Amino acid sequence: MRFKSFTSIGWGALISSTLHQRAIAQADYPELPPSYLTTGNPVTPLPQGYPWGQKTANNTNPYQDPPITGVIRRYDFTITRGRKAPDGYLKEMLLINGQFPAPLIEANWGDTIQVTVRNKITTPREGVALHWHGILQKASQWMDGVPGVSQCPIPPGGTFTYSFLADLYGSSWYHSHYSAQYSAGLVGPLIIHGPDTVRYDIDKGPILLTDHYHTPYLKVVAQVVSQNINQVAPLSDSNLINGKNNFNCSSKPANDTTPCRSNARLETFRFSPGKVHRLRLINAGAEGTQKFSLDGHDMKVIANDFVPIIPYDTKVVTLGIGQRTDVLVTGLKNYSGAYIMRSSIDAPCSLSLNPDATAIVYYKHDDLLKNRINGSTPWPEFLASKNVCENDPLNQTVPWFPMKPDPSPPTTETIDITFGQNSTGFWQWFMNGSSFRANFNQPILLLAKTGSTSFPTHPEWNVHNMGGNSSFRIIINNNGPPLPHPIHLHGHNMFVLASGPGTWDGKIVNPNNPQRRDVHILPAGGHMVLQVTADNPGAWPLHCHIAWHVSAGLYVTVLERPKDIQKLPIPAIMAQTCRDWTAFTNTTIVDQIDSGL
Repeated sequence: MRFKSFTSIGWGALISSTLHQRAIAQADYPELPPSYLTTGNPVTPLPQGYPWGQKTANNTNPYQDPPITGVIRRYDFTITRGRKAPDGYLKEMLLINGQFPAPLIEANWGDTIQVTVRNKITTPREGVALHWHGILQKASQWMDGVPGVSQCPIPPGGTFTYSFLADLYGSSWYHSHYSAQYSAGLVGPLIIHGPDTVRYDIDKGPILLTDHYHTPYLKVVAQVVSQNINQVAPLSDSNLINGKNNFNCSSKPANDTTPCRSNARLETFRFSPGKVHRLRLINAGAEGTQKFSLDGHDMKVIANDFVPIIPYDTKVVTLGIGQRTDVLVTGLKNYSGAYIMRSSIDAPCSLSLNPDATAIVYYKHDDLLKNRINGSTPWPEFLASKNVCENDPLNQTVPWFPMKPDPSPPTTETIDITFGQNSTGFWQWFMNGSSFRANFNQPILLLAKTGSTSFPTHPEWNVHNMGGNSSFRIIINNNGPPLPHPIHLHGHNMFVLASGPGTWDGKIVNPNNPQRRDVHILPAGGHMVLQVTADNPGAWPLHCHIAWHVSAGLYVTVLERPKDIQKLPIPAIMAQTCRDWTAFTNTTIVDQIDSGL
């Protein structure tokens, strides 16, 4: 396979070409409340004044005893096709309520979130399903939002209401899990307020980092799953911070007549001197590993995914697709003008024509208007980090609430990742020699509910039955091309016992309190070892979160406690949605050219 490397545009040239434009001083996502959301129907009394009562990050196992506030947070989403120009280049996108990025969802720990989704996608019509990334779904396995696994897709013209408990707290996101739709715009932040571990003054809200493709997503998918090896590694056209950046329209091909406006606006953030600001970093992209930094400011990492950790200082944060990191940044008392916020998806970790995204941090509005940023330079650590395609070391990321995994899990499986051509010559990713393909009309969870525990006639579903064991361990070896893979497990925060080059040597990092998160970057040519406490019966996807890789089959289904799955009640909306989807497919051929996810 041939991969290209591209030289970044010089920072000075980028800034001079973009900052003379009038940056908008108001972010689309607002600052968030410093502690929790209020409600018109409060739960009273509130012990300690918090909706989650006396539960804290110190005294509560978040996987066993989440609060129940009784408050319902309701959202109404209409999904349509529309045209937007996030970086100045006008393109067709999929939008929620006409917005990109999609609307913010907020709740308190222990609230119930209800989202009604209306599928109004036309020309052409498509199914859709929304996944709530990182939510455990312990009492709502059917609401995980994965078509062909936990539900049938929502058909065109159909409506589906998701309902689930905000069972963890911190920063996350939601996105379509139907094919690679989310790369076309169906992404938004999901913030759940909960106990603090470190004091801060101002919550600047979500910061979505997304690579951006000018080509419609179905055309990109067609390249990814083609028989032409030179097409299977598409390059993004730009990189965005909260849906904004500036594309150089003069770089368009001469025959490209698409409307394009250079000097598109950048995102901006106002800081206060001496105040501690919380930034919620979210990689909601399709392929790029983001390297995030802020000129002149140190960052203190306080959480990864939905897991508070023992704080540590850094100048650069690495985020694979789906990962989140919460950082604290103290405003400078002796500031000088404005400063550049940077995020890069440069080679060798990613594939992009224009890898560098920028936003502006300012203290005085006058500095923003007069572009006083001449003294803003990137940290040397940021520039050096572009060649490192891994998360921070496991011994550096220690969970705040300690948990010890079973030292001798009853089940251990090994999964080898490879890449090659299938029997018809199409390039695919394989896990233990099998490439995944969903059947939208036969969700695996629904079949498991009826008693099916193995699927010998459907090896393409990649079902790994873990039985009724109390825990299980999975060793993943990256034996394909030298690329990192952000590995995501639904329904759990997995213990990450080890990660590194080559094969596992049997040693566990921090065996008494290993890292926990729901996405971890599997290094190129390396391994990772994950372990799960089997406390959540369901059919849980385990997959690479690079959209193009999962489209090409890099996915397995973890079947957990199948006998208990049979006891799960089926919400009426699940059966009705499958009937509606079947009626749609009886009259319309669904052109499923990829895995479906």
